[in-house]
Amino acid sequence: MALLVVIYLAFISLGLPDGVLGSIWPVMQQSLDLPFWSAGLIGATSSIGTVVSALMSYRMTSRFGTGKVTLASVTMTAVALLGFSFASSLPMLMLWAVPLGLGAGSVDSALNNYVALHYEARHMNWLHSFWGLGASAGPAVMGFALSLQLGYRSGYQILSLMQTVLVFALIASLSLWVDPKGKREGVHLEDHQKGSLRHKALPFALLSFFFYCALEISTGLWAVSYLVQVKQLLPSDAAFYGSLFFLGITVGRMASGFISYRLGNIEMIFLGLFLCLISIIALFFASLIFAGLSLLLLGLGCAPIFPSLIHQTPRSFGPGVSQRIIGLQMASAYIGSTLTPPLFGLVGSFVGLQWMPLLQGSILVLLVSSITILVLLTRDKEYPI
Repeated sequence: MALLVVIYLAFISLGLPDGVLGSIWPVMQQSLDLPFWSAGLIGATSSIGTVVSALMSYRMTSRFGTGKVTLASVTMTAVALLGFSFASSLPMLMLWAVPLGLGAGSVDSALNNYVALHYEARHMNWLHSFWGLGASAGPAVMGFALSLQLGYRSGYQILSLMQTVLVFALIASLSLWVDPKGKREGVHLEDHQKGSLRHKALPFALLSFFFYCALEISTGLWAVSYLVQVKQLLPSDAAFYGSLFFLGITVGRMASGFISYRLGNIEMIFLGLFLCLISIIALFFASLIFAGLSLLLLGLGCAPIFPSLIHQTPRSFGPGVSQRIIGLQMASAYIGSTLTPPLFGLVGSFVGLQWMPLLQGSILVLLVSSITILVLLTRDKEYPI
């Protein structure tokens, strides 16, 4: 139980920096006299670091173990946030974005694999709901610092201090990183024979994560603009409904942990996909408040998909290769979340945001197709964990 608490705290830590740059950028941009578009360079630098570290997660975890990888990753994040508080130019911000990204990818892959191997599906869903708490808390901490006239630099320092507290908690918990059944942490030698990286379903597993993150991130970035421009909602009302999307994901994942007592991973995934379909149709045809509320339903639909796919990975491909595959899945997810928002923005600039639900629907069709093929190709054999 003590280790689970540490893992949940680590996922709050993982989410803390994710929404901070966007929430504070208008203030930082003015303070540092930077062009508005330079936030994209900082975000892209961090994303590249995240992809690289996700791809390296298997080697790092195999050599050092999940506990030490998590400790190193959170330490890098704490240092990076402190660096952001002192940076005074775009090159310095991009420099500190490197350890911020490197710290995110490895810990994401390592923790997801550890929980997928050693805990039930409910813990995977609850784990990702704690990420949502962290992603919500980061901007809130920054807003609190600004409300006290402390400035954004102090906000980054507070976040760095929060991460540092977790670093000490991780140091104290290193001896806890063992299999709950009493085995030493990691994959045993005989487990290396349980699974294959040459499985024909692997490309569809990677595509599933790419399309899922494409749907989630593009919705989070452009849904508010869609409600204002197309549905004619007031910006303040649209911002409220936009927050319901993330609330739906967080609450939905908490609820999914309890629903998983009754439903398996595959049933949870297709239930989520069905809710996504209904919500996208409602977003396109409904008006005013009903269009806004459809974002809450979309968040609830998205909630179980990502954690259930992760939890199913060692069962579909084998525990011996799950860390490698989850690292590839995380990299694919980050690539999807990096490439799709600019694509939505480009299409919106030329044809208007009124077609956004059709783009979402297209991505959803691709997501359903890739997951369906993945399930069909892996249904004959499920590895025991």
